[in-house]
Amino acid sequence: MILITQPDHAALAASMMTVWQDGGLSASPRRDLVLLATRAHDDGWIEEDRHPSVDPTTGAVLDFKALPDAARQGVWPRAVKRLASTPYAAALVAEHAIEVYASLRSRDGWGPFFDTMEQLRDAYLAAAAPYTLDELKSDYWFLRMADLLSLAFCNDWTEPMQFGAYRFQVEGRSLTVSPDPFGGREIPVHVTGRRVPGERYDSGHEVARALASAPVVAITGVVRGAAA
Repeated sequence: MILITQPDHAALAASMMTVWQDGGLSASPRRDLVLLATRAHDDGWIEEDRHPSVDPTTGAVLDFKALPDAARQGVWPRAVKRLASTPYAAALVAEHAIEVYASLRSRDGWGPFFDTMEQLRDAYLAAAAPYTLDELKSDYWFLRMADLLSLAFCNDWTEPMQFGAYRFQVEGRSLTVSPDPFGGREIPVHVTGRRVPGERYDSGHEVARALASAPVVAITGVVRGAAA
C-alpha cells in the first residue's frame, strides 16, 4: 500500500496547472496567487498525515474521504490561516472547502463549518481588495481542475472523469485531458509516497511507526492533451 500525503498531491496539482494554457490563466495578473493556493490548498492535512487514523473495525488506514466529520472539518481553517499573509490565496482555499463539501451542507453537524468557511473566505477576500467574489469563483475553477487531475493520477482512478468541458482519464501512468489544454506538449509528472504493509493496524501510532521506516516510492508518468 502506497500512502501519498495531501500536500504532496497538492504540489503535483500545482505543477500540472503551471503548464495549463486554456482559460486565460497564463496571462492572468492573479496567476501566481492561483498557483500558490493550488500548491498549498491541502496544508491543513499535515497534522492528519503525520498521525493517520484507522478504522477501529477493520484496522484499515482511513483516507481523506473516510475520516470522521470533525477531523475533516478541522483541516480547512488550518489550511486557510496558513495562507494569511496572502489573503487572496487564503480566500481561494476557503472557497475550495465550501465547494468540495457542498453536498454535506444539510447534514447534521455541518452548518457551523460552512458558516466558518464563508466568514473566512469573505474576510480574506476583503483583505485582498480590489479583487472580487466573481474573480475568486472564476479563478477557483483552476484550483479544482488541478485538484481533480492530481487526485486521479495519485489514486490511479481509471474511470473517465469530467469537469466542465474537460474529460480526463488515467491509463497506466498517463493522464490524458481532452480537449488539449497543454498546447500539444507531453509533460512529465511525479509524486512520492511511502510503501507500508497493507495489513490491519490497531492504532494511528502503529501506522505512524510503519511510515517512519517505510521506503519512499517515486510514482512517475506523463500528463498530455488528447490528440486532435
